Amino acid sequence: MRVLLDTHTLLWALHQPAALSTTAQEVIGSAENLVCVSLVSLWECAIKSSIGKLDLPADFFEAIPKAGYCVLQIEIPHLTAYLGLPMHHRDPFDRLLVAQAQTSGLVLVTRDPEIAKYDVQTLLA
Repeated sequence: MRVLLDTHTLLWALHQPAALSTTAQEVIGSAENLVCVSLVSLWECAIKSSIGKLDLPADFFEAIPKAGYCVLQIEIPHLTAYLGLPMHHRDPFDRLLVAQAQTSGLVLVTRDPEIAKYDVQTLLA
């Protein structure tokens, strides 16, 4: 399986794995699966940390490759897909994650009910 972690899913996977569903824990923990983290999520975490809305461990960004997660860059097709999305969700970070998952053929691991309104495969975080 090829999955993309939503931002909250990434935080839980690295620091509170018990918060994840059993299925999400198994999928994320399996070496057989490709687990991706979007640059969008990393940017969101950096922004929220810099304005005091998120307390990140000092080694947060270094922990991502150590966990074996690939980092998904933002590509032109992702932005094109983003522009075509209906406005079900007002969060621009989440909308770009949806566009990336759609365009890249990834299952989005999330617990955000707004994302289910889009035509994107999801797995309950």
